[in-house]
Amino acid sequence: MANNPAEIRNMLRTYGKQLTSAKRLARFRRALKRSESPDTVTISRQARRRELVEKVSREIIENLIVSGNENPVVSDILEQLELDFGDRYFFEYPLDGSDVQVLKETPEGVRDLPRDEKAQVMNRLWEITLDKVDRTML
Repeated sequence: MANNPAEIRNMLRTYGKQLTSAKRLARFRRALKRSESPDTVTISRQARRRELVEKVSREIIENLIVSGNENPVVSDILEQLELDFGDRYFFEYPLDGSDVQVLKETPEGVRDLPRDEKAQVMNRLWEITLDKVDRTML
């Protein structure tokens, strides 16, 4: 322990510098956290938006397209699908409750698609719907 007043002053000066450094460090950390915060919010908003776009797209595909709804968004989606594949498609849920049927209009009549072709059409339908919903949402 210091008995000399000069040593006490030096010791208090050292503690004062440490306290000032600690305050600066705390301010720096707070400023750093504030600067990181908007990125986190932006990512969260983007993730929430993506989730909402997917939810709306799923509703469109599962309900509106299959029900044959004359909604302009549904019409645009089906038009784009027809342009992409060159064929007109219909979507139905069988009465037995199984998976959606994808039917194609042909010169011989409407026919059920094979599994591979159905997967391609459904994947493209999903992409078109996501894009359409994303572009039309605020």
